[in-house]
Amino acid sequence: MLAAGSLSAATITLDGSNLTIEDAWTIAEGKADVAIAPEALKKLDDSHKLVMASAAKGQVVYGLTVGVGLNKDRKLFTADGKLSPEVLEASKAFYLNALRSHSADVGEMMPVNLARLSMVVRLNTLLTGKSGAQTRVAELYRDMLNKGVTPLIPSEGTVGEADILLASHVGAVMIGEWKADVKGKVMEGAAALKTAGIKPLVPEGKDALAILSNNSVAIAYAIDAARSAAKVVRLTPTVYGLSLEGLNGNVAPILPQTIGARPFEGLSETAADMRDVLKGSYLWNVDASRPLQDPLSFRVTVYGLSEARRAVKDLEEQILVQINSTDDNPATLLNAAEDYKAESPQVANYFVEGNGVKGAIIPSGNFNPLPVALALQRTSVAMAHLSHYAVQRTVHLSYDHFTGLTRFLSDPENKGHAFGAIQKSFMGLHVDNMALAQPVSLYGMPVAGEIEDTFTNLLQAAKRLAQIDENLFQIYSVETLHAAQAIDLRKMLKDPKLTQAPKTEAFYKAYRGLVSYVKQDRIFTDDIRKGAEFLKTWK
Repeated sequence: MLAAGSLSAATITLDGSNLTIEDAWTIAEGKADVAIAPEALKKLDDSHKLVMASAAKGQVVYGLTVGVGLNKDRKLFTADGKLSPEVLEASKAFYLNALRSHSADVGEMMPVNLARLSMVVRLNTLLTGKSGAQTRVAELYRDMLNKGVTPLIPSEGTVGEADILLASHVGAVMIGEWKADVKGKVMEGAAALKTAGIKPLVPEGKDALAILSNNSVAIAYAIDAARSAAKVVRLTPTVYGLSLEGLNGNVAPILPQTIGARPFEGLSETAADMRDVLKGSYLWNVDASRPLQDPLSFRVTVYGLSEARRAVKDLEEQILVQINSTDDNPATLLNAAEDYKAESPQVANYFVEGNGVKGAIIPSGNFNPLPVALALQRTSVAMAHLSHYAVQRTVHLSYDHFTGLTRFLSDPENKGHAFGAIQKSFMGLHVDNMALAQPVSLYGMPVAGEIEDTFTNLLQAAKRLAQIDENLFQIYSVETLHAAQAIDLRKMLKDPKLTQAPKTEAFYKAYRGLVSYVKQDRIFTDDIRKGAEFLKTWK
């Protein structure tokens, strides 16, 4: 929710359950401060009390009273029911070492906005009250976001079962180590905190595990990829409409009569949107020269677009679940349902009461983000189909036997190549898209003493979709270059009074304000770049 904040920004209050993708971006891009709902902070505090009560009673808790990964069989300290200063000091040393040893990843540092986005996500999931971390950890996320302290986080090196080697860099800065970007200036962690007036974290309980064991980094990339995919999907009806007008194509495949015969989910709505873009176009008038049926890529785009829309919608839904729930292991569950407790000593062993709270601390597989990974991969495949249709539509626009215009859309006085050579550029991008659409979630080898033997490769799946999105903007740019040229030639050679749909005409004119008609052969590289930039901002 938005509330009045500072003069320069609104304030968005996080409570662990109502974060939207739009609000997450607003905070990440520095357009709003972040606040924490008091009731959410209390839940986090109570979960920490539950953890400390469990430790005081000598119960075995992963990442607290015993190590993590293969070291889960090694006790960190022996609790005597009082948590002596020696015990607490030993545990704090372990937490510091955990953050240091897990800060071990590679690649370029994440863009600042994505690093901040990952912090927004982790702060909100902490506020579900199921991590067992101190409230100080949540306050540090908030303060670092509001004061522009962004840890440098490597961009590669996770198998998609929590980003433990990536997210740990946030904790490294919280304890005054590693490096951070402070409003554009990189400095050591201690100096960054001092500059912002933030005191370092003294970790205890499950702080270290809560900071490093989550999927926030990969989810930040997934959110970014989903946003770009949504832009491509929204843009597709307009690019398609301009191409169909350039082709003098047939509207029959998107008519309600034809689409209504196959009631796949979302198909009728997609076709309606495509017809809306073409409302008022000359294509609705009879033309004896118009072919009865167009190439398949024109006829079936409605199916590919409908499925891409469904895929993006599902991806966004899975992301919303991920950013508004816990992926902590073990899960610290206040007032946990006591199913099986009475009849199962094993289950009863997870429950604890003390420090004025009660609940259970239960080992889980909640760190597994497979629903998001599979949604990313489905979206990648759907977007690759859009890529296929776009390159085929563009190829057909350049052949005179399909358009009735000049070969390669050459100006009648141009004796050069026109668009004869450019096909290799978008076909190369499409080949990349076909490779990037291949599922990656099954790849991997057991690690950490073979205890970690399952993978989702969430980060890799997110990056693949993001690259497909970027390639599609370039491909659509080349298609728009062809479609606009076809419109100009059709007006020049066929019908000077040709009527475009108002929406395609507005798109065409805006594009022509940046990329001119091709009278003679020229260098097209800047045209493609300008077109892609135009498409990314077209509404």
